[in-house]
Amino acid sequence: MSGEVPHTAAIAAAQAVGVAHEVRVIERARSLEEAAERLGIAPDHLLKTMVVRRGEDDYLLVLVPGTRQIDWPKLRAHLGVSRLSMPDAEVAQEVTGYERGTITPFGASRPWPVLADASIRGAGTVTVGGGAHGVALRLDADALLEAVDAELVDCT
Repeated sequence: MSGEVPHTAAIAAAQAVGVAHEVRVIERARSLEEAAERLGIAPDHLLKTMVVRRGEDDYLLVLVPGTRQIDWPKLRAHLGVSRLSMPDAEVAQEVTGYERGTITPFGASRPWPVLADASIRGAGTVTVGGGAHGVALRLDADALLEAVDAELVDCT
């Protein structure tokens, strides 16, 4: 890509909360591993932001290390619900303002609660989506958790 820093809601939100970060722009990757390689980061330090539906018009964002999957029974037990689901791509974009693959805990169109897998604490440098394809925010894991007021949960 051109090296020019794009302007996204995610970048503006990260700047607004004052969290130290670096904007990384890469060619759009075909896999998590390819993205991690292009970003120069281990795949488990590339964090996925998952949109989870708890109920009608009730969503939350869940941060998960790239190499892990949500453990649905653990997450349901933590939230005290019997059912959770992931919305389709259209609904995910509608409730966050971001296309799938670009979703981030920064600058969503509505302020959904953020849960983060407990393994993220103390992980050092991580990346999250930057609000556009090929754009990532590289920052300290603990600073990220604080900036987005994430609740730590054992959910993977």
